[in-house]
Amino acid sequence: MCLLLLAFRQHPRYRLVIGANRDEFYDRPTSAAGFWVDAPGVLAGRDLREGGTWLGITREGRFAALTNFRDSGSTRCSDRPSRGHLVSRFLLGDEPPDAYLVRVARDADQYNGFSLITGSRDALCYYSNREDRLRVLPPGVYGLSNHILDTPWPKVTRGKRVMTELLAEADRLVPEALFDLLGDRSVTGDQELPATGVEIDKERWLSSLFVSSTVYGTRSSTVVLLDRQGEVTFAERTFNRDPDSFTTVAHTFRLSPVGG
Repeated sequence: MCLLLLAFRQHPRYRLVIGANRDEFYDRPTSAAGFWVDAPGVLAGRDLREGGTWLGITREGRFAALTNFRDSGSTRCSDRPSRGHLVSRFLLGDEPPDAYLVRVARDADQYNGFSLITGSRDALCYYSNREDRLRVLPPGVYGLSNHILDTPWPKVTRGKRVMTELLAEADRLVPEALFDLLGDRSVTGDQELPATGVEIDKERWLSSLFVSSTVYGTRSSTVVLLDRQGEVTFAERTFNRDPDSFTTVAHTFRLSPVGG
């Protein structure tokens, strides 16, 4: 189960603040975030099995992130195209965020369930093929796990609350504060657990912001800070089976001038 927290125009210094955990099977081959050799303007990790990605940003300020959708009524079909290409195609293209999602919606039933956020320097949009409605998002703090945007699962609610507190308390954010949030391993009490169609033991360990088990868990935590002068800080921690052992990559760059 993944988690995506976003603050859009909620801080005097930053246009966009992102904290994200990608949860995946440990044996799925993945490359850590970096500028792509075949597309030097794209900064993202990469799924080495299918070639797409789950979160990325470009030197022009295009941003996209995706989570899978899961509930007891969703059926996953193994012959569907990879949802990670929905992110990479946006990053590699030049369509406005809303226009891209309109095009995605036309063929959205080809994919297993997903929620997709696309953005630019000044816009943020959301679409899920389980809701089938494009939303242009106003300034705010948003949370997304493996359901519809802002579904009040405990991990989403807790993540939004802590991010809001961080925004209110700090004049300047540092990645470490957001990594602390993303590393929260506290488990939700049974009475608050959502019903997503899995057994209760699994529901418990999936309820923490940072997920850890023997075969599946948080593979990466990513922090993106885009300030109002166009400077981007992108930091990522990559994990495997040991949640206390990780490698870190960090990139800082300034967005290309508009029209440049």
